[in-house]
Amino acid sequence: MENCCGLLTSKQEPVPLKSVEVELEVRDHVATVVSTLNYENKEDKPLEAVFVFPMPGDAAVCHFSATIGQTQIVAEVKEKQKAREEYDDALSSGQQAFLLEESDQSPDIFSLSVGSLPPGESASIRLEYVTELAVQADEGLRFVLPAVLNPRYHPQGSEGVQVTSVPASLVPYSLSFSARVSSPRPVSKVESNCPMDPLKYLNTEQSQATVKLAAGHKFDKDVELLIYYKDAHQPTAVVEAGQTSAKPGTLMGDPLVMLSLYPEFPQAVMSSLASCGEFVFLLDRSGSMGVPMNNNEGSQTRIGSARDTLLLLLKSIPMGCYFNIYSFGSSYEHIFPKSVEYSEKTMEEALKKVEGMEDDLGGTEILEALKHIYSQACIPNQPRQLFVFTDGEVGNTKEVINLVKKNSASHRCFSFGIGEGASSALINGLAKEGGGHAQFITGIDRMQPKVMQSLRFALQPAVVDISVKWDLPKGVSVSVLSPPITTLFQGQRSLIYAQLTGQSPKAAEGSVTVKYSLAGHPSQNKLHFNLKPAEDSGLTVHRLAARTLIRSLEMVEDEEVVEGGEPDEGVKKKKVVELSVQSGVSSAFTAFIAVNKGSGETIQGPLVRRNVPTPMPMMAMCGGGASGGRMMGRPIPMPMMAMCGGGASGGGMMGRPIPSVVQRESLNCSLDIEPQQPPRDPLLQLVSLQKASGCWELDPALAAAVGKTSEEVENTKPASENKEVWATILALIWLHGFKMDAQKEWELLAMKAVSWLRAPNAPCVAECVEAGNTLLGCKVQKDALGI
Repeated sequence: MENCCGLLTSKQEPVPLKSVEVELEVRDHVATVVSTLNYENKEDKPLEAVFVFPMPGDAAVCHFSATIGQTQIVAEVKEKQKAREEYDDALSSGQQAFLLEESDQSPDIFSLSVGSLPPGESASIRLEYVTELAVQADEGLRFVLPAVLNPRYHPQGSEGVQVTSVPASLVPYSLSFSARVSSPRPVSKVESNCPMDPLKYLNTEQSQATVKLAAGHKFDKDVELLIYYKDAHQPTAVVEAGQTSAKPGTLMGDPLVMLSLYPEFPQAVMSSLASCGEFVFLLDRSGSMGVPMNNNEGSQTRIGSARDTLLLLLKSIPMGCYFNIYSFGSSYEHIFPKSVEYSEKTMEEALKKVEGMEDDLGGTEILEALKHIYSQACIPNQPRQLFVFTDGEVGNTKEVINLVKKNSASHRCFSFGIGEGASSALINGLAKEGGGHAQFITGIDRMQPKVMQSLRFALQPAVVDISVKWDLPKGVSVSVLSPPITTLFQGQRSLIYAQLTGQSPKAAEGSVTVKYSLAGHPSQNKLHFNLKPAEDSGLTVHRLAARTLIRSLEMVEDEEVVEGGEPDEGVKKKKVVELSVQSGVSSAFTAFIAVNKGSGETIQGPLVRRNVPTPMPMMAMCGGGASGGRMMGRPIPMPMMAMCGGGASGGGMMGRPIPSVVQRESLNCSLDIEPQQPPRDPLLQLVSLQKASGCWELDPALAAAVGKTSEEVENTKPASENKEVWATILALIWLHGFKMDAQKEWELLAMKAVSWLRAPNAPCVAECVEAGNTLLGCKVQKDALGI
């Protein structure tokens, strides 16, 4: 089986992409990324190279240029079809051309076409984008350089981007990466999932620093940076001057302000968690969920980690709530026909079903599962909270996000991207349009603490009646460019972009006040800012604001953009194209095009196409067959490319192999060998024994979970206390004594246990705590337990 999962061509011609250099500049919470891709044609024919690569879903691509020899060509943003026609015309007339375009299905996939590269010629492609950095649970700012493009599963009948895929070890180009970080506040540390050279501070205040990726990156994971500042949660305002060449009164001609708000809620309100709600958990069970969470030996699979997480979630839901669990692949399943009240019986029934869940449902078709969930009537006085767990490998991202947006008034959506290459456009889009919160679980991250933080968010009272009031000097008006703020969470940043029109006196100040109501308590946060534009900020804020406007318009249905009269399908596209061309920021309807018209010489010879392979975290081997497009009686979906050797026809067409998915989702592979189950984590062992009410029972399983014999546990029980109270206090002491490093994971179920203890007014709590400490060798105070 020659060259299975290898490069594109059967003759193993050299791939023209030689290296990728990435420079990152982070200013506070905004990142500017400059990528340089170096190509070289070592063949004896002119070459067209096509490279499909991932990009952060919310990035604003704002510059694209090519350098050939001493000639630099800067690309222009044009309507996508016009750009494609111009590219094709250039190639057919023997000119060099370069095309950069966003996928129609998802804004986090781009394709770069390098056309008519003559034999022996080199070209250097430079592209630049800006993006906001997401705030993590531990207050770090997360930057990800996507190096892995996971297969995107496309439902039958849909078209997708064609991608050539090879195992990470066969990627024929190198990556260098360096970062410079600056902030008004000191940089306390920078962490990464990849080996990095030590952090170097550039000034005594430690507010500027640089860091580099160590040589030899294997393309087996995305490059992730976590940046930590001291006093990170400070509201800020950045005013940026308009472009001098742009007309005043336009988006690019006027000053813009970017506000970063961090609402702080009263502690009394935050500690009171809701005891109602309908919790719907939607779990990806496609083939790719069988991949290990990371590359460490013995690493748990994604589906295994998701099962453990569902255990914690089901133990932490308060009594009085409703819940259901859906899972999806090529089809979808649900545990109950409709959401049921949370009780010992329903919890146990659900847990039995969860234990049997495997990565065996085929592809990743999330849309139909969501449609079914939304077709179910909401339960009165039980706010619906949807938790979506997926490795983000879908092709119809925009369609899925639009469905969530249409139903945003009836629920909140919390999303979790699992593993390398999860689509940031999908995960962030679900949470943004669903009024929830997005989390990414990569590398050695544990899923459980991040998911439990989101459950805490879901149990907090919803912030309502959010309004933003501006106070500006006379003669200055404001146009808010961001969509209205619909959700606020404790410690999470909200961004507002606004256009300032009119003349302001020197040293003028403005202010913005955000008002909202939380659990019946009206609150407000006020931020004062100077209207004088910051020096040397370039046009970063303008580009991010343009990106925000473009994304908002792209998500809108065509009828909504029409101002009176009959709907015109082209109105939305026209507005997006105008904005994209004016700002120089890419969109779904535009592309960057550059044509080298300078040399005057046409390039001779037939043009050969080469697809540059993208690293894949997991590949499945595929055997030959008489027909390259089908396997095991099923058609293989066609969006992704990889070589499958053997077979009478070999799948070839005009000397090129037919693209096919090489992954468990499409091949539905299964192995007869049963993997050995690792012993269960002691924390999860104890958690699994908790009852829905919050208590534990005194039995041999509990004794084993806390590392004692049944006799030891039975004989040390205070005589006057009942068995359940004693068992529950022992469990709480064990958690506080041995598992404080995982407190975020068990915090909510411990609160439930404490509530249960308070209800019967257990008479001998102090005596039980003392006896429990003695038995377990701990020194946990009664107050620390919250009893």
